[in-house]
Amino acid sequence: MKNFLEVKEFDSIICNEDYKDDLRYKFLNKSIFDKLINFIRTYSSEDNTDLLDFMKISYKRNVGEIINIRNYVGVIQMDNGYQIQILPKISFGREDYNNEQTKRVFIKMIRSMNDFPSKVFDDANLKVGSMNLYEIFINMYLQEVRKLVKHGIKSSYIRKEQNSKFYKGKLLVNKNINQNLIHKERFYIEFDEYDVNRAENRIIKSTLLKLQKISNSSENLKEIRKLLVSFGQIKESINYKKDFSKIVIDRSNRDYKTIIPWSKVFLMNKSFTTFSGKSTVKALLFPMEKVFEAYVAKNLKKVLGKIGWEVSIQDRGYYLFDEPRKQFALRPDIVVDCGNGRKIIMDTKWKHLFNNERSNYGISQTDMYQMYAYAKKYKTSDIWLLYPVNDEMRECNSIFFRSDDGVRVGVFFVDIACIENSLLDLRLSLEENKKIIIS
Repeated sequence: MKNFLEVKEFDSIICNEDYKDDLRYKFLNKSIFDKLINFIRTYSSEDNTDLLDFMKISYKRNVGEIINIRNYVGVIQMDNGYQIQILPKISFGREDYNNEQTKRVFIKMIRSMNDFPSKVFDDANLKVGSMNLYEIFINMYLQEVRKLVKHGIKSSYIRKEQNSKFYKGKLLVNKNINQNLIHKERFYIEFDEYDVNRAENRIIKSTLLKLQKISNSSENLKEIRKLLVSFGQIKESINYKKDFSKIVIDRSNRDYKTIIPWSKVFLMNKSFTTFSGKSTVKALLFPMEKVFEAYVAKNLKKVLGKIGWEVSIQDRGYYLFDEPRKQFALRPDIVVDCGNGRKIIMDTKWKHLFNNERSNYGISQTDMYQMYAYAKKYKTSDIWLLYPVNDEMRECNSIFFRSDDGVRVGVFFVDIACIENSLLDLRLSLEENKKIIIS
């Protein structure tokens, strides 16, 4: 049985074999489909509202139950090793063979998130097209470990007990009496020894051994074998939870800062999202709304910083109401301080708009109410909504809406496949104050 399914956002998954070749659906074997259904219902029963943005179960006559993929992207792995890879829907204006470019862009995007543990990943020579996301995540981990080995695996003083012919350290009197009553030539002692068998290294060794069993990539397996040579003198962890509890990242072991969270992901089925460590399903999933926001913000800082504009994230300076107390905080995704008292407010929305003016291009009324509140509280007409570009809106650079009380909201389409060039266009629009007004 095939052990891998690749889908994209907004795809629909079924298990009805009569529709197996229907291009509208992705097909899953019923046993795997049922496991996925149970995963969704488990979290739904726990009132996990985030899941509503991830997957939705619907029913269609003749087809049966349908799982609709929403705005979470990543990997779901069943207990039997079957993997479901969910990729973001990214427009390139051309065909993306094997989804290679999609995966490369997505990896860049998630690395922009502050809590994502990977800083040294280089995919230039990686065969991304033939690797699924889980193997790419494994490769990220291996590159971090390779960097650690290059800098040097840390040792520390570890307290040991030993029945020895030589006296050093401290004599443990009671144990010495019990052990050496008839061996007067021996000493049962406690001493500190400078050793590589510290908790961090045991955890990494155990992670490498586990990845050696589950990886199907010849490239990753080759790298794991090389790294295990460097950890040859280190013992495996026999109690993951206990060893993780011993690890405190400080100046002495900061080279482990990125590796330890990854180790927890692989060893203890943790995740960077709320979906982790439950039932028989492992999930490494990322909310695209947050990923898109982080990616745009990081690149805006780079582009606008060159002209001296300051970019801040999740500003908390204003509230919708001030009496009887400050209530309903306004938290725009991005606030740009241009100096001279000018501020630009931006919100990112991971949603694909469509070219239909009568339907407001698919922009939600709630989002516009939110932008209107920003304009009033921040006392600015520089309000921008940033959406990812798609094939339908590729020729539309920006749209502007205006109210009769001076509020203007601009809509800009970010090409995340070429984000720096795209944001340079936005910068020019901001600098030149070009506006296309829609009454």
